[in-house]
Amino acid sequence: MSVNFDLVLRQAKLPDGTIADVGIFAGRFTDIAATLPSSDNDMDCRGGLIIPGLHDHHIHLLATAARLHSVDLSDCTAPDAIIAALRAKANETGSGQWVRAIGYDERTAGIPDRTVLDQWLPDCPLRMQDRTGALWVLNSAALRMIGNAPWPESVELDANAQPTGRIWRGDDWLGQRIGSQLPSLRLLSQQLADWGVTTVTDAGAHNGPAEAAIFSAAIHRQELRQRLCLMGREDLPTGAAYQLGPVKLLFDERALPDLDSIVARITAARSLDRSVAAHCVTEGELLTYLAALEQAGGAQAGDRIEHGSMIPRGTIAEVAEKGLIVVANPGFIAARGDRYLAQMDAIEIADLQRAASLSSAGVDLLAGSDAPYGPVNPWAAIRAAMLRQTPKGAVLGTGEALESGAALALFAGTGLIAKGALADCCLIDGDWAQQIQDDARVNPVHVTLIGGVCIYSRGR
Repeated sequence: MSVNFDLVLRQAKLPDGTIADVGIFAGRFTDIAATLPSSDNDMDCRGGLIIPGLHDHHIHLLATAARLHSVDLSDCTAPDAIIAALRAKANETGSGQWVRAIGYDERTAGIPDRTVLDQWLPDCPLRMQDRTGALWVLNSAALRMIGNAPWPESVELDANAQPTGRIWRGDDWLGQRIGSQLPSLRLLSQQLADWGVTTVTDAGAHNGPAEAAIFSAAIHRQELRQRLCLMGREDLPTGAAYQLGPVKLLFDERALPDLDSIVARITAARSLDRSVAAHCVTEGELLTYLAALEQAGGAQAGDRIEHGSMIPRGTIAEVAEKGLIVVANPGFIAARGDRYLAQMDAIEIADLQRAASLSSAGVDLLAGSDAPYGPVNPWAAIRAAMLRQTPKGAVLGTGEALESGAALALFAGTGLIAKGALADCCLIDGDWAQQIQDDARVNPVHVTLIGGVCIYSRGR
């Protein structure tokens, strides 16, 4: 009987170390053997390692795509540098056009208001986001363009009931007022493919029917090639283009909601047969979530802690006992580690971005980039999980470092290199761990396949 393959990966090293041919047909792995019959489409893997495609378990796709068209202020350490970057972008976009800036660090000049932004960029409407993503600051020209009162609670007002320009977690309201065009996901999707990412989970807390339609259309147009899981609100519908993820609980220690309202949302998620995923950056947010779960009748399979930035040692056993998944962001060590060391005391540092201690306690660990707020490159995060190295080379929490296999597994999905499994995979250098340790800029990925279709190839 003749065997048909759409593609045969020749002489690939499987995750168990075996060298084999891997046959793909109709988007799935259909045969794995020492030697397979010839096909019309062979790819010589030359002993390269084939692994399941990476999964970014926490990313904000639209914001990350928009970042590609924004002024990135993350490397601006003085007001003069910020002013130069903003004015250069204003000259590029043209008179009167919106300027969008991201990554502002409050250590540069505090938390500015509209009067400060008016000095930095007086003639164009400017909206500037801080490095956490929680705050937008608008200059006076921008405030004039978004209209007048009534103002929602997210808009900070001065003593005269006028906006200061600061808007805390008001993305939806601001987006409605601005009415800006959505960014294309095509460039971001290709960047992710270059790094071997075949699945993404969009962690937008406000994802609902409108966002589901946006993402479904992007997938239909093949702007987004990765498989998609969507977190969001309780009214987020099921869809053929994506997998429905947990209900996202977003609360901020600056203004924590009452416990009963969080419990009500968990209960609503249970009625929809959905798990929950809570934004937990601070210890207070984590303790609030744990208490709400307890009051709602306990955790269930699939419930998640997003970020888990601060997990005190005394809570590890409870996190493990509840069976909660911690979706960490080790890339923040590589991006912000020096800031953490400068601003936090030793006791806090011990609880920061835990990994090995959670794993040893039996906690299931995954990782996401949290892009655009963290580095989108998964290999930067994998390297950070292994080395715990800050930008200046200091080491943050050596006892929390993971060995290379465990670090790579943070970005693992449900894929397998096995007969019948979806052919979502990437071909990487066998010495990838040593490569990324030696050079943070290295990309060990040579080929990325989704459903057996090659969406990235380098040097093959």
